[in-house]
Formats: sequence, C-alpha cells, structure tokens
Amino acid sequence: MNYTDEKTGQVHSLSNPQHEGYLTKQSEWIKDWRKRYFVLKGKYLFFCKDRNVTPHGMIDLSTCQTVKSAEVGKANALEVSTNDGTIYYMYANSPADKDAWIGAIGRSIVQAGATYQDDEPMSSGSEDGSEP
Repeated sequence: MNYTDEKTGQVHSLSNPQHEGYLTKQSEWIKDWRKRYFVLKGKYLFFCKDRNVTPHGMIDLSTCQTVKSAEVGKANALEVSTNDGTIYYMYANSPADKDAWIGAIGRSIVQAGATYQDDEPMSSGSEDGSEP
C-alpha cells in the first residue's frame, strides 16, 4: 500500500512499518474522537479509517518536538506536538499499547530531527559538558 502526499505529490510506501495499530484520534477541526489505523514508517505517521485502506492523513514527525502522555479525559492518552504549535491527541486501548506508541514515535522524532545528526565536533570539556 502507498500514500501520495497531496501537497508534494511524493509517494510513500507503507510496507515494512516500524509500528502499526489502532489508536483513537481527536479530529483536528470538529474535535470528536475517531478510531483510526496508524502506520509509522520512517519519519511519517500515517492514519486511515481502517486497516488495508489507503491513508487519508499523515504527520511529518520531522516537524515534531515531543510525544508524551496527555491529560485529555481519556485513559491511555498521548499527544504529539509540532514545531508550529499543532498538537495531535490520541489514545490507545491499554497502557502497554500507549507506551509502545510513545516509544516508537519518540524514536522516529529523534531520528528525523536535526539532533540525530552527528556532525558536531566533540567538546574538549569533561564528559558532563563542564569545563575542566
């Protein structure tokens, strides 16, 4: 299955994802909760109405700052925050499922972000970053 980004026309393959499964997501405009099937592949988190249906949305995790537990009146809730202030709210079916999603999305955010690039020169200071 593939997803075509409407803005760029880029085609993304969804085969061999890092993580996938159902989460219930708060819709961006109406703010109601809808069960969606999520596929995490590289720096993208795709979502669709059901498994084996072409995704209708995508979150570019390279534009995200954090993923963490959320307090939204739903058990097992999490939030993904973007650099422009957009926050996506979702909840999982169990605490273990929530933790697995937070871990998987967190790894993708780190790998997609500039902090993952190891091109900065090593400091000559001590290990804790303080000067000797």
